[in-house]
Amino acid sequence: MTETSAARVAVYLDFDNIVISRYDQVNGRNSFQRDKAKGLDPAHLARATVDVGAVLDFASSFGTLVLTRAYADWSADVNAGYRQQLVGRAVDLVQLFPAAAYGKNGADIRLAVDAVEDMFRLPDLTHVVIVAGDSDYIPLAQRCKRLGRYVVGIGVAGSSSRALAAACDEFVVYDALPGVPVFEPVPASEPKKAAGRSKKSEEDEPDPQAAATALLSRALQIGLEKEDAEWLHNSAVKAQMKRMDPSFSEKSLGFRSFSDFLRSRSDTVELDESSTTRLVKLRGDRSD
Repeated sequence: MTETSAARVAVYLDFDNIVISRYDQVNGRNSFQRDKAKGLDPAHLARATVDVGAVLDFASSFGTLVLTRAYADWSADVNAGYRQQLVGRAVDLVQLFPAAAYGKNGADIRLAVDAVEDMFRLPDLTHVVIVAGDSDYIPLAQRCKRLGRYVVGIGVAGSSSRALAAACDEFVVYDALPGVPVFEPVPASEPKKAAGRSKKSEEDEPDPQAAATALLSRALQIGLEKEDAEWLHNSAVKAQMKRMDPSFSEKSLGFRSFSDFLRSRSDTVELDESSTTRLVKLRGDRSD
C-alpha cells in the first residue's frame, strides 16, 4: 500500500444507498420504503442520521483527499438536509433523478463511469474509496484494483454485500468508524423514547476546545487501529488531525506547541515524554 505521505485518495459516495441502509438498520428492515409511502418520520430520520464527517475523516487516513463526490437526488428531503455539511467538506454533489420504475436512481452507473474516467485522468490517484454496500459495485472495485489502485469499501452492517467486501482491498462497516455512536434498536412500542436524540442544529457553533478534543480522540482511534500499536508518535497524530481537519491549529486554541495541547487533554490521552521520541495513546478506563 502506498505510503500516506504520497497517497492521493478519491472518495465516491452512493449517498442514497448509505442513507437508506442506515435508516433500515436503525428503524427496521425495509422500513425506509414502508415509511416513505406514508411520509418519513422526522424522529426516525434523526435516529438514522449519517455522520458524513466520520466517513471522510476515515478516508483521509489513507492520504490526501483529492476529490470527493456524493451521488443522490438532492431535491429529496431526506438528502437535502445533508447538503450544507457536504459542501462544507468540499464534496461535489452529483444530482441524480430517480427513474419512474422502482425508484432506482442509477447512481451505480454514473459513479462507476466517473471513477474509471478519473483513474485515467488522474494517473497519480493511489486509493479509491467506495462508500456503498451494493453488489453492483463489484465490477468497479475489481477494475480499480486491476488499474493498480488500493480499493477501500465502506458500507452499513447488514446491508453490505460480502462479495463486494471480498472484491475490495479493505472493507469497513460504517458502524465501526471512529466517532460513530453504536445505535440501540428501539422496541416498536416505544418510538418516542428513541427520538430523544435529536440532531444538533447545523447553525449551532461547536465549542472549539471540545471539537479539538473529539478530533484528537478520533485521530488516535484511527491511528491505533491502523498501526495495531498502543502508542503513536505525536507527529503522526497531529498529521492525521490535519488531514481530518485542515483548519486545526493548536496555536489558535491558545497552546504554544502540540505537546502543550496534548498535556491539556490529560483526561483523554496519556503522554510518554521519557525520550526525545514523544508518544501518545488514548487513556484507558481506570475503573478496572
